[in-house]
Amino acid sequence: MADAHPSDAPPRRRPVPDSLREYGRGIAGGLLFSLPLLYTMEVWWAGFTSHPGSVLGYLVATYVLLLGYNRYGGFRRDVHWFDVFTDSLEELGLGLLVSVAVLVLIGRIGQGTSLQEAVGMVVVEAGTVAIGVSVGTAQLGGQHREENEEEDKKRLESADHVPGQLIISFCGAVLFAANVAPTEEIVMIAVETPPWFLLGLAVLSLLLGGLILFQSDFTRAHRFTRRRLRRDVLAGTFVTYAIALLASALVLWFFGRFNGNGLSVSMAQVVVLGLASTLGASAGRLLIQS
Repeated sequence: MADAHPSDAPPRRRPVPDSLREYGRGIAGGLLFSLPLLYTMEVWWAGFTSHPGSVLGYLVATYVLLLGYNRYGGFRRDVHWFDVFTDSLEELGLGLLVSVAVLVLIGRIGQGTSLQEAVGMVVVEAGTVAIGVSVGTAQLGGQHREENEEEDKKRLESADHVPGQLIISFCGAVLFAANVAPTEEIVMIAVETPPWFLLGLAVLSLLLGGLILFQSDFTRAHRFTRRRLRRDVLAGTFVTYAIALLASALVLWFFGRFNGNGLSVSMAQVVVLGLASTLGASAGRLLIQS
């Protein structure tokens, strides 16, 4: 009899103690990656001023990113799609709960806060918290698999799965960029930096991404990257930087950093933030798959 396809397998059932341990790891990961945002005034104001439609879109986009990470993070091909959807929903719920708890404890949500303001703040904060919860649940466990040649071979084959690698890179870029994008320093640097220095920053970002992915064997990067041909290295480096720039632009747009700024300043902001996003799209991508 033929083996059943992984997606035809019944959804897994976790014992309650295991679920509680996963929730604990998730909360730790959520705070680890997002605490700077929870303490950032510009993010609170983004929650105040964002249109309800933008807040809803941000919530949906976060869920889509969680689906992508839970499906492709570590390339767990035996995971049932039902588990992917439910895990993502649980992580989004945890992100919302953690955001509410922290914002209440630090006095950002109180009796004088309107419902719209509270919801806006919580959702804006919960996006990064939820991604951190997902990463923390998967990566902060106490059990680590032994590395072996067969496992490395499977992961190298997984590097050929382009959509999965793009999604993981984008998740890493957003995770890093969102911690910096709301601050005024990004606008200040973009305004004060000459064009030639911005070009140098772009070149540095490209070199840094390529170095991390293909040369330094950062967190055993060979398990997740193709380097058979020179064109693979060049293509991987430029695609990673393109993803970093896209993530930077989207995060800056959401936090209103393009409002009142001309095209040149907006593009300069994207390049400035692109350095942090490239770290996320390369080093962060490797870390959250390790």
